[in-house]
Amino acid sequence: MPAGKKRKFTLATWNVNSVRSRLDAVIRWLEHHRPDVLCMQEIKVETGKFPTGAFEKLGYRLAVFGQKSYNGVAIAGREPLKEVGRGLGDGEAGEPARLVRARIRGVHVVNTYVPQGREPDSEQFAYKLRWLGRLKRFFERNYTPRRRVLWCGDMNVAPTELDLHNPKALLGHVCFRPEVWAAFGGVVEWGFVDVFRRHRPGPGWYSYYDYRAKDPVRTKTGWRVDHLMATRSLASRSTDAYIDIEPRIGPRPSDHCPVVAEFEL
Repeated sequence: MPAGKKRKFTLATWNVNSVRSRLDAVIRWLEHHRPDVLCMQEIKVETGKFPTGAFEKLGYRLAVFGQKSYNGVAIAGREPLKEVGRGLGDGEAGEPARLVRARIRGVHVVNTYVPQGREPDSEQFAYKLRWLGRLKRFFERNYTPRRRVLWCGDMNVAPTELDLHNPKALLGHVCFRPEVWAAFGGVVEWGFVDVFRRHRPGPGWYSYYDYRAKDPVRTKTGWRVDHLMATRSLASRSTDAYIDIEPRIGPRPSDHCPVVAEFEL
């Protein structure tokens, strides 16, 4: 390739809600779209039991941080995954499988599954806020905003009223309340740009639709809690971003949709 020639680089994030249960849907989507990178959350399987072979048949390498029955994150890339790391690395004992990272074509990809929080007065919610604080310190220790860093995943935060279907009724939810905005905003302020909003600034874009809702996609009763955040030097090279709703209405769907960003690198 001639020096200076840019290539398209596509990265998707998707909470698959059990990679083994949704394997057919995930593989179909990869076969059709062929992103350079797919970051998965809530894989719900131990690292050694991840269905590696199905991804390798399509030419994907893997970095997996799994956990039995809950949580779990993985990165699938079409190019070698370098500098692979797992966890926040701050020495806290018993850390759940919520972060995996790798460098791919010069981009430092950090894939996270942020705790949901359950109820506002619960220990789980306090843990969520602490975890976001730890994540900010993780970025401070390991990167600089001048580098090409892409933070993505199911972040269990709707940052603004545009990001959910009924903000008045849902204000106070563990994913939509002031303490969460402040904790999440602290990480964003480290040096990130919301790549999706750079290309889709208007309302009505949602990545999560509750299984219990009746015809949620048609009625647009969703949330945007899955995000792609890039440092400015990387965000400036983004050419598009979108949510692919098709897998949500297919057979045996996850309750989340893939969120995709395209770059020229």
